[in-house]
Amino acid sequence: MLIKFLVCFAAGIGAGLGTGFAGMSAAAVISPMLIAFLGMDPYQAVGIALASDVLASAVSAYTYGKNKNLDIKNGLVMMAAVLCFTVVGSYVSSKVPSATMGGFSMVMTLFLGIKFLVKPVMTTKTAMAGVSAQRRLIQSLLCGTGVGFICGFVGAGGGMMMLLLLTSVLGYELKTAVGTSVFIMTFTALTGAVSHFAMGGMPDLTSLVFCILSTLLWARIAAKFANRAEPATLNRATGAVLTILGAGILIVSRL
Repeated sequence: MLIKFLVCFAAGIGAGLGTGFAGMSAAAVISPMLIAFLGMDPYQAVGIALASDVLASAVSAYTYGKNKNLDIKNGLVMMAAVLCFTVVGSYVSSKVPSATMGGFSMVMTLFLGIKFLVKPVMTTKTAMAGVSAQRRLIQSLLCGTGVGFICGFVGAGGGMMMLLLLTSVLGYELKTAVGTSVFIMTFTALTGAVSHFAMGGMPDLTSLVFCILSTLLWARIAAKFANRAEPATLNRATGAVLTILGAGILIVSRL
């Protein structure tokens, strides 16, 4: 029981910090740790990770929204496209020869971490306001389509893909990008968790509770810090967290 608590608590720290700072999916951290250190069935591990993601993303989105760092209107458009095209991507994936793409999310996490350290996102809300509402709507729809298809086809990487597109393509400043990303992830994680539990049954309840509480705690801490931090500080903190998590997940996945 002690080992289980320590593994779940450590997994929650990484997942919570990744969610609160960068809108990263908890599945990228929790799943490989539960599989590597507790020998858990991969399907159950993903279900626990998705369930942990729901409350962590929700409390992060609330914190970002309270600080006016959340674009709900375009976030809803992007979320609808993500949910629809995840199904499309999953269908296409089932029709083509399988390929080893499990490292996509890990590599994306490491890449984004280095990107924020080397080339920080310094866009301002004033610059964001210069983009027309119609153009922003179209961009949100197209980016949501791309993220959803990739998630469905590859099976991972949604949070990281959204953050990359929100900052690089849609031109969001970092706090608004993360806030919008966790808002979307709340609903995508809920959909995924319900599907997993409905089709695969309930996982180990002790691990589920430990992971949810730890992820929720650290996501709250990270989101509060992120919303108070200066842009340069937030970029460095986000870059450091993602780089460490990306490297750590790659190591854990090899165990």
